Amino acid sequence: MIATLMEQQRSVTASSQSPRSPSSQPYLSVSVTDPVKLGNGVQAYVSYRVITRTNLPEYQGPEKIVIRRYSDFIWLRDRLFEKFKGIFIPPLPEKSAVEKFRFSAEFIEMRRQALDMFVNRVASHHELQQSEDLRTFLQADEETMERLRAQETGIFKKKPADLMQIFKDVQSKVSDVVLGKEKPVEESNPEYEKLKHYIFELENHLAEAQKHAYRLVKRHRELGQSLSDFGKAVKLLGACEGNSLGKAFTELGAKAETLSVKLQKEAHQLLMNFEEPLKDYVRAVQSIKATIAERANAFRRHCELAETIKLKEINLNKLSLIRSDRVGEAEMEYNELKEESDEATQTFETIVRLMNEEIVCFQEQKTLDMGVAFHEFAKGQARLANGIADAWRSLLPKLESCSSS
Repeated sequence: MIATLMEQQRSVTASSQSPRSPSSQPYLSVSVTDPVKLGNGVQAYVSYRVITRTNLPEYQGPEKIVIRRYSDFIWLRDRLFEKFKGIFIPPLPEKSAVEKFRFSAEFIEMRRQALDMFVNRVASHHELQQSEDLRTFLQADEETMERLRAQETGIFKKKPADLMQIFKDVQSKVSDVVLGKEKPVEESNPEYEKLKHYIFELENHLAEAQKHAYRLVKRHRELGQSLSDFGKAVKLLGACEGNSLGKAFTELGAKAETLSVKLQKEAHQLLMNFEEPLKDYVRAVQSIKATIAERANAFRRHCELAETIKLKEINLNKLSLIRSDRVGEAEMEYNELKEESDEATQTFETIVRLMNEEIVCFQEQKTLDMGVAFHEFAKGQARLANGIADAWRSLLPKLESCSSS
C-alpha cells in the first residue's frame, strides 16, 4: 500500500504531458531509488539516487539526479520545520538502533519507500513545494549538502529527553517570566483543547494498533518457520517408510514447506501494507505535536510581549507626567517593542490559521489511508486463510486412503 500511496502522491504533481511542451501543466515529481551501502562499521551509511522531474522554471532543467543520504533528508525536514511554522511537516522514518537490522535488505527497502513518500509529500504540498531548501535538496551537489548539514540546528537536533519535555510543556502551565510569578499563559481556546486531546489520544491508539500489527507480522513469520521445519521433518519421516504412507508423508511435508513460503510472503505484505502505514501515522502525529509545541511557544511569546508593553506604557506615562528627559528614549523603546509584539501576534495568528487548514487535510488523508490499510489487511488475511484451507483440503483424500487401508 505504501507504494500505491506514493504513486497517488506523484499523480498529484506529475503531468502526462511532455516536459518539453510549453503547454504542460506545472508538475514536480521525485523518486528515491537505488539504495547503496557505503563505508564500514559505525561509519557505514546508505546513499540514494534522488531523481527530480519537473517543468517548473525555478529548477535547473527537466530532470536532475543527485545522491543523498539519510542525514540530508533530516536536514530538509529540520529546515522546513524551522521556516514553515504551523504546517505539519511530513515525518521521516526513524533510525534503527540495532546494527543487524540497520542494513538488512528489508529495512533498507522500507526506509527507501518512506523517504520517497516524505519528499513527495513535501513536493506536493502547496506551501512546502515553494521552499528554497527543497530546491537545494533536489539540486545541490554532495559537497554543498555536506556543508549545509554541518551548519544545521533545530528542534529535531535536540536530545530525545529535551524533545519530550517540549511536548510535555504543551500540556502543562508555564510561568510568566515578565511578572515573575506563576501565571497560566496557555491558550484557553476550547477548539485548541479539543485538538490537543484528539492528537494525544490518536497517538496512543495508533501506537497500540501498530504494536499489535508488529505482533501479527512476527506470528506469521514464526508460523511460517515452524511449518518449514515441520515439512522437512515429515519428508524425512516419509523417506523412511517407502510405501503409500511414506508417499503421503512426503506430500504432506512438501505442502507444509509450500505453505511456509506463502506465510512468509504474507508476513512481508502485512509489514509493508499494514504495520508500516500505522507506524507512518504515529510519526505523523509526532510531527503534529511538534507543531503544537511551536504554537504554544508562539502564544507564550505573544503574551509575554503584550505584558511587557503594558509595563512600558505605564513607565512611559509616568515619565511624560514628570516631563523626564528620558521620555524620548522610552518612546523609542516602546515603539520597537510594539513592532516586535505585532510581529509575534501575527506569527501566532498565522500558525493558528495554518494549523486549522492542516488538520482538516490531515484528517481527510488519514481516513483515506487507514481505509486502504485495513482493507488490504482484511483482504490479505482472507487470501491467506483460503490458501491454507485449500492446500490442506487437497491432501485429505490421500491421507484418508492411508488411514483406512
